[in-house]
Amino acid sequence: MDTDNIISVQGVSKNFPGVRALSDVSLDIKKGEVHVLVGENGAGKSTLIKILCGIYSPDSGTVYLDGAPYNPENPRAAMEAGIRVVYQEFNLLSYLSVAENIFFDKLPLKGIIVDKKKLYADTADVLKRVGLDVDPSVPVELLGVAQMQLVEIAKAISSRCRVLILDEPTATLSPSEISRLFDIIRVEKQQGLTVIYISHHLNEIYEIGDRVTVLRNGEFVGTRNTGEIEIRQIVSMMVGRQMDSEYPFMDEPRPLDAPLLEVRGLRIAASKHEISFVLKKGEILGIAGLVGSKRTETARAIFGADSKLGGQVLLNGAELDIKSPKDAVGHGICLLTEDRKSQGLILDMQVDSNVSLAALDKVSHRGLINHGEERRHAIHFTDELGIKTPSVAQFARNLSGGNQQKVVLAKWIFRDTKILIFDEPTRGIDVGAKYEIYLLLWRLLAEGKGILIISSDLNELMGICHRIIVFSEGQVAGEVLRPDFQQEHILRYAYRVS
Repeated sequence: MDTDNIISVQGVSKNFPGVRALSDVSLDIKKGEVHVLVGENGAGKSTLIKILCGIYSPDSGTVYLDGAPYNPENPRAAMEAGIRVVYQEFNLLSYLSVAENIFFDKLPLKGIIVDKKKLYADTADVLKRVGLDVDPSVPVELLGVAQMQLVEIAKAISSRCRVLILDEPTATLSPSEISRLFDIIRVEKQQGLTVIYISHHLNEIYEIGDRVTVLRNGEFVGTRNTGEIEIRQIVSMMVGRQMDSEYPFMDEPRPLDAPLLEVRGLRIAASKHEISFVLKKGEILGIAGLVGSKRTETARAIFGADSKLGGQVLLNGAELDIKSPKDAVGHGICLLTEDRKSQGLILDMQVDSNVSLAALDKVSHRGLINHGEERRHAIHFTDELGIKTPSVAQFARNLSGGNQQKVVLAKWIFRDTKILIFDEPTRGIDVGAKYEIYLLLWRLLAEGKGILIISSDLNELMGICHRIIVFSEGQVAGEVLRPDFQQEHILRYAYRVS
């Protein structure tokens, strides 16, 4: 056994009813490295991590920790062995303080009473270690997303953590917050911490990773040093086919000059500025901006989900009276929300029921749903959009993130919408599913639709958009045309730097 390895996975397999999640997987994690784990949804990443964290036990094969066989009975045993995980969905108790969350299972006591003075002093020390300047007594529910993530990391490293697993840690962070997170990882790595880093953002591999391992369909594909492999090679390993680019941009169809959607002097709550922009027919228009720049609030106001204080929304030159999402949908405008699980889908309903949800009139007669007709349309869209599901009777919650997003898209295509507004359309979706969704967007453009995309991923916006408008502090700070696409130009507007 190589003494440079802190974790060694040898021939591990894991099966679930009807699914082989891992098949004879072997890989090594070196001490003090940042090891990036990538693969499409369903590749086996989550299953492998759950085995390391004591949630699952392998059906066959062996895991070694520091050269000794390792098979924790439960997550508590894994934590005691020094393996901690920070999931994309945080595991914090919002009503407790920062200090109580970090030291929840090891509160310092004076007799039977919590020693608050020591608790806050110990918390201040660990918060300083992760660069988080907040009062230890503040309830977690008052923190921002980036601050909550740092609390999770502080909670992990406050214990005897030797291996820290980060699951999609940058999904909701701004560029400056991502840079700060990477600085923390580098410092902890110098202190001997090993990091297993899971991300769908492949550009991050080169900023923070030492080596990258690719899984596909539950099988080990390969491990490479990050300095010896290009993104296109990683993508090919992930999807099992050659892809020229992560972001397909097509010269055709070209946007028409005539405006499709016009927003004039829109005023939204909690902002004193007016917002104006134009979306052309056959165009993908990107909206960039920092968290808090009112990108999502603007989309919701256009869609009628939030009230607007003033301004106009025009479609093909005619002003619309939109007071609710029902009005927007009636005019052919749809919003694919950032949180598809709670706002885009009904997870405990079947795929066919979700597809018909926005167009029940097309599958019903006199108030009664024709389930055969509903099923027929759903089968058509699963074939047309490549939705991977055993059947349209499958519950939406059982699909991968990419396939859930395709179901949301099918719902709105079935409704025959003219304008699709996407809010973070590919968050938490693997690169193969992203690529398929991008291709679907171009098919929709060919039908004369217009697409508005809000994304925190600047590479995504620059990869697929015709133009990008940049929001800052509730107003449009600038516009960047495709020939001028550079992160520096976009961020200059976002931070309002002249």
